[in-house]
Amino acid sequence: MQVEGLSINLATIRQQCGFAEAVDVCLKHGITAIAPWRDQVAAIGLNEAARIVRSNGLKLTGLCRGGFFPAADAAGREKALDDNRRAIDEAAALGADCLVLVVGGLPDGSKDIDRARRMVEEGIAAVLPHARAAGVPLAIEPLHPMYAADRACVNTLDQALDICETLGAGVGIAIDVYHVWWDPNLANQIARAGRMRAILAHHICDWLVPTKDMLTDRGMMGDGVIDLKEIRGMIEAADFLGAQEVEIFSADNWWKRPAEEVIATCVERFRSCC
Repeated sequence: MQVEGLSINLATIRQQCGFAEAVDVCLKHGITAIAPWRDQVAAIGLNEAARIVRSNGLKLTGLCRGGFFPAADAAGREKALDDNRRAIDEAAALGADCLVLVVGGLPDGSKDIDRARRMVEEGIAAVLPHARAAGVPLAIEPLHPMYAADRACVNTLDQALDICETLGAGVGIAIDVYHVWWDPNLANQIARAGRMRAILAHHICDWLVPTKDMLTDRGMMGDGVIDLKEIRGMIEAADFLGAQEVEIFSADNWWKRPAEEVIATCVERFRSCC
């Protein structure tokens, strides 16, 4: 029986499965929407991954990831642009709904976060014509402020939406509850995104208390403190009715369990908690 409204980001079972095996597990549990990572696609080959997607009628709610625009010198910034253009081409070949951008943090040796944020906007602007031509929307994913230095200097939906307003068509946002649940202005930001028709993806997991690792200790939905149903209501009120995409990094728990168990739990928690 098909599970409507649920997508699995393949990071959720990346330690257990390669691309093809992960697709098989998802299909077995009635899930026909996925979001792979570029390294998972590269491991099997872009052409073979695209064949698997087409032959199984899969929907890709996103491809992870592009971004990491800031760099200490012009050569580094140009290298990032080249990689993002390749990522756009891969997303187009796979028919992904969007390319998710984790925009990058401070360049090596820098303490100038404002300059890093300008590099992000400049970088997205530089690859946007390529994305538009390929028909691939770019989804800026604001990350929790704990990642501002090394992974993403865009940390709120308002910051991301400001970039979207500046750059125009072809740029939107990915709302990952793990990164934005804490923000006291969240409801207003989501409503603003709705007015802009900027929401391209909705990622879910949970925030554990305590969190033992800032990168690889995300919780299964229902095991933490995020009000997933409330945020879903905000997002749907903002006219985004796309799939909720489970994305869990869990080195000491879910990555150690059988993939079948993980995906079965995702389905159960999606139905009961989300």
